[in-house]
Parts: sequence; C-alpha cells; structure tokens
Amino acid sequence: MKVFVTGANGYIGFNVASAFRRAGHEVWGLVRSEKKAHAIAMHEIHPVIGSMQHPESYQQIAEQCAMLIHAAVDYQADTFSLDRRTMEVLLATGTRGLQPKTVVYTSGTWVYGDTLGKTVDEGASLKPAPLIAGRPDIEQMVLKASEVRGVVVRPGCVYGRQGGLTGMWFDGPDKGRQLQVIGDGSNHWAMVHVDDLAEGYLRAAERGLGGEVFNLTDQSRSTVREMADAVARATGYTGQAQFVPADEASYILDGFAECLTLDQRVDSSKAVRLLGWQSKHPGFIDGVDTYFQSWKAAQYA
Repeated sequence: MKVFVTGANGYIGFNVASAFRRAGHEVWGLVRSEKKAHAIAMHEIHPVIGSMQHPESYQQIAEQCAMLIHAAVDYQADTFSLDRRTMEVLLATGTRGLQPKTVVYTSGTWVYGDTLGKTVDEGASLKPAPLIAGRPDIEQMVLKASEVRGVVVRPGCVYGRQGGLTGMWFDGPDKGRQLQVIGDGSNHWAMVHVDDLAEGYLRAAERGLGGEVFNLTDQSRSTVREMADAVARATGYTGQAQFVPADEASYILDGFAECLTLDQRVDSSKAVRLLGWQSKHPGFIDGVDTYFQSWKAAQYA
C-alpha cells in the first residue's frame, strides 16, 4: 500500500510512518526542510518537502496513495483552521484516482473533556476544552465523507521513545530544575505508548474500515501525582515536586494548562474488538526507567 503522512518528522507522525514502513508499505512523509527530509529518508520514508499551508506541495504525491494520514499536531493560534483546510484537501484528494482511499484524522481524547470519574467510550458526548474546541467539527467532516473511508483516531496522552507530554516532566529534574506538574496531581491521564498508537493506525488502515472512531489508550489508571513520583525515582530527583494551579499556569500555557488537568478514564475496547489492537508496552510507571533513558538519549540525537 502507498501511504502519505503529514507531520512525518513529528512525534506521532514519524512513528506512524515508521510503523507502516516496517509492515512493508511504501510511505511518503510531508516535512518542511531538507534537514528533516534527510532524517526521515534514513528510515526508508520518502520525503515530500512542503507544508500544509501550501497543499500544492504535496497533492500530486497524495493522489497516488491509498492511505492519507493527517498526523501533524500542534496548538498554535491557527491550528484548527489549518487542520480543517488540510482535511478538506485530503478528503478531496481521496476522491481522485482509481482506488478508494482511506483518510485518517488525528484527534485526541481531550475532546471528551473531564470524564468526572466515569469511563467513556466512542459513543460518549463530547465536551472539548476550549483549546481543542475545533476538533469535533473536523471529526464529523471526516466521518461523513461519502467517497472515501474516513477514520478518526483519538489517542490518549502519548509517551515513550523521544518524549511526548511526559518529556516535560523529565526535563526539569534532568537539568537540575524543579519537577513541575500542572494541577494538584489527583487527576488521571488516558495514556498510550507511541508504538502501540502507531500499531493502531496500521491496523485501522489494513482493515479497510470507514466511518469509524477509535480511542487508543492503554489500561493504566495512575494519577498524575503517581506518575510524577515515578519520574522523581527514575531521574534521581530528591526535591519536592511543584504542583502549579491551572489558572496560574495558564498565564504561560494558556488553554493548554486546562487540558493537562483533565481527569479522564477512556475505554479502547472498540479498537480491541474491531482491529484486534492491544497495548503491549508497559505502562508509564512500570516502564519509567526505560522511557527516561530513551527520552534522555533523544536529547543528544
């Protein structure tokens, strides 16, 4: 299968593209520079130098691919207008060519908002935090597309390898600074290892399903405070963790702070049932020494 991935040098995009390549698929990845092109080419991913702001830079390649994956994720001011525009382009591109295409949108479990101690699945109502308020509309655009197989993936907080959100916990103690946590630490994050997440994308593609949403999270149910304690042990940090109230952190992190304090329990049994997907890696706490070692090595790569 020929596969096109946006954000191919990013945390999620690179690992997704690599998983497809390891499975024997031919993969093209959108990157912004020659330097990033060389970085993914070493992993047998064909670089496409361009940007989402300029669809003409990648459309010709995307038209040749059976699988189109939007995996570029950031939280800038124009994120969701650009997200929407990119998905409009990919959905339109998906209608061209001789073969039906699968188009995948990367959303996230934050669209559920705070689950208030309850476990939610894909059928739950959405209460997205303001930071990601644009995602549900884009999800619906993908799911309602009639001429392609539209799939929405909702990852939990991603960890493993070069970092993800947990990297910010490692960073302070590793550099001799205080371990900082947003909120009081009593909340739970829905978590997923980046390799397990990539496997979910691969399985969704190879099953050929359309009009489906999949949560991809592991079964860990640790609190953020428990995960911070594990980080302290792994990094040798002996000081007191600083728990920063979300309203105080919002002066620097804006709406991102609220998302970090969401309490979420998210079920992924649909992916298990329909895709045969399983989270195989140790949870963040159980594997924290390995994850810290990997994150630290990535800082010098």
